[in-house]
Amino acid sequence: MLARRVLVVALVVGLLSGPAARAAPPAAAPPEPLAPATSRWGWPLAGSPTVSRAFDAPPTPYAAGHRGVDLLGAAGDPVLAAGAGVVSFAGMVAGRPVVSVAHADGLRTTYEPVQPTVAAGQSVTRGSALGTLARGHAGCPVEACLHWGLRRGESYLDPLSLLRVPRVRLLPWG
Repeated sequence: MLARRVLVVALVVGLLSGPAARAAPPAAAPPEPLAPATSRWGWPLAGSPTVSRAFDAPPTPYAAGHRGVDLLGAAGDPVLAAGAGVVSFAGMVAGRPVVSVAHADGLRTTYEPVQPTVAAGQSVTRGSALGTLARGHAGCPVEACLHWGLRRGESYLDPLSLLRVPRVRLLPWG
């Protein structure tokens, strides 16, 4: 009897992770809760920071939009890796200090403005210190904001999606 239950569970898990599960379009639903602290991803600032500006996907690659989220913070706050990966860049971009981390599945997170304490090629785990939050992010309503971005290849994604509990949908068999 136990072997049969294990087989049924394995079949359901296989269905949930198979191509049909990934191909189904998402249904309209209320905002999903944030993932617990035990998840693969975490906030890049301590606690649960306030989002001062949300992600706004541009309609075309070169159109206006906000390609990340801005999180309220204070100058000197530690900036943490949202997930495990390898630092792909730590330095200046257009006069601003930026850190970028490459993760599994082709994901890349960026953090700006951050005075880095890491270097390119360094492995990090979720919650590893990347540096400290600097002042001067344009449009920030307080002393300092962290701009947190997420990309997969050339596509910009909402970094808050990393913190949402995944939705499980059962699909008909056959």
